[in-house]
Amino acid sequence: MTNLGQIDACLLTDKGQVRDRNEDYFAQLEPATEAEERQYGWLYLVADGVGGADAGEVASRFAAERTVHHFVAGADPDWSQRLEDAMLAANVDLRAKAADQPAVGRGMATTMVALVIQGDEAILGNVGDSRGYHWRAGELRQVTKDQSLVAKLVEEGAITPEQAASHRHKNVILSSLGSERQPQIDLFRLPLAPGDALVLCSDGLTRHVADEEIGDCLAGAFTAEAAARQLLQLAYDRGGVDNISVAVVRYRADTAVTRPMAAGEIEPAAEPAPLAVAPALGAGRALLWVYTGFLCIVQTVLILLVWVLLQT
Repeated sequence: MTNLGQIDACLLTDKGQVRDRNEDYFAQLEPATEAEERQYGWLYLVADGVGGADAGEVASRFAAERTVHHFVAGADPDWSQRLEDAMLAANVDLRAKAADQPAVGRGMATTMVALVIQGDEAILGNVGDSRGYHWRAGELRQVTKDQSLVAKLVEEGAITPEQAASHRHKNVILSSLGSERQPQIDLFRLPLAPGDALVLCSDGLTRHVADEEIGDCLAGAFTAEAAARQLLQLAYDRGGVDNISVAVVRYRADTAVTRPMAAGEIEPAAEPAPLAVAPALGAGRALLWVYTGFLCIVQTVLILLVWVLLQT
């Protein structure tokens, strides 16, 4: 089974309203042929860099590009193992880069959440607190688990989820690429059904937009681009205190496929473009009413003719 022409994806990033630079980065690798699809499937990832000076910006881009490189070069038939190996290899590369450039590389690290689609299966891998979500038939669930201090405290019952949202150490992550020799890579497999959607995002989105709102955007948007733009706009309008990145990937959705936008920033103030299908739907409804009225008139004439014939 091929997914060519059946995946609608859009990836967006913006520096937000507060930060001077964007330390988030996204990457995607989409096959153009069935042979490429069998080789590496569909790969999407979001990275959120950390570190002083421009270290975070360098870390997120470098780690994302190296992860894609190692994933394509890999040959392991186990796709989850292949993804984990690629992320771990990118970690080695990032640490080597930091060692070679001590002025820039001090504290250079990045979170990462990655998605691979092969056939009707999705594989998610994450390190840090960037998140991966799965949406199906109006229900959204967080698949990945935050590798953060507050998430650990909530899990242990030390604080509540409400306390975690305003905790003074809510930005402390427990694992990342570049910060340790063997970072913790969490992997998740899930089967996909037609109409499913997946969301990858940095914490710049989730600190402003609740899970329920993410689900509502996916339910109401016609395309991946419309959903991604709405989500980014919500986070920006509510303060945009951090860089914001979001990737929306719809699987075999009953819609026209749009290609991912080029990497880079968008203008946050721009409103999502109105959907072009609205006029067509309105014209279709008008034609249906005309046709229904015509059938009613014909039916009335036939009934009168039958009645006249019965009276003669």
